[in-house]
Amino acid sequence: MKIVLMADNRKTELLANFCIAYRTLLMKHQLISVYNTAKLLKAAADIEVSGFAVDYLSGLEQLAARAQFNEVDCVIYLRDSDGESSRHSYDLLDVCDRNNIPYATNLATAETIVLAIDRGDLDWRMWIREEAANS
Repeated sequence: MKIVLMADNRKTELLANFCIAYRTLLMKHQLISVYNTAKLLKAAADIEVSGFAVDYLSGLEQLAARAQFNEVDCVIYLRDSDGESSRHSYDLLDVCDRNNIPYATNLATAETIVLAIDRGDLDWRMWIREEAANS
């Protein structure tokens, strides 16, 4: 599975702690983020995370484009609902809604998604991704 890991500035520590807690499960999958977050998660949780564009907004645009073409299977985006930067995540989350890509915006749903992936509940996403690649 291709899992996007993102967080608003005030939630990056929470995302790092989440990745430490679920390191064993996350290591089985391809993890994607923006460059700075990928670097932070590699250092904090010792997991491999592919990083896109140094610029946060460009990275979000790249991730939204990948989601548009079903090149990601789920998104974990821990948002700070009080922060300004969470408004920039709407494009990515809208694409997820249009393409039936599961996403979590808080810790409770992030845990639910990761555990569902581990049980195989989201294996249908790989079929959809393969179908999109063959179209």
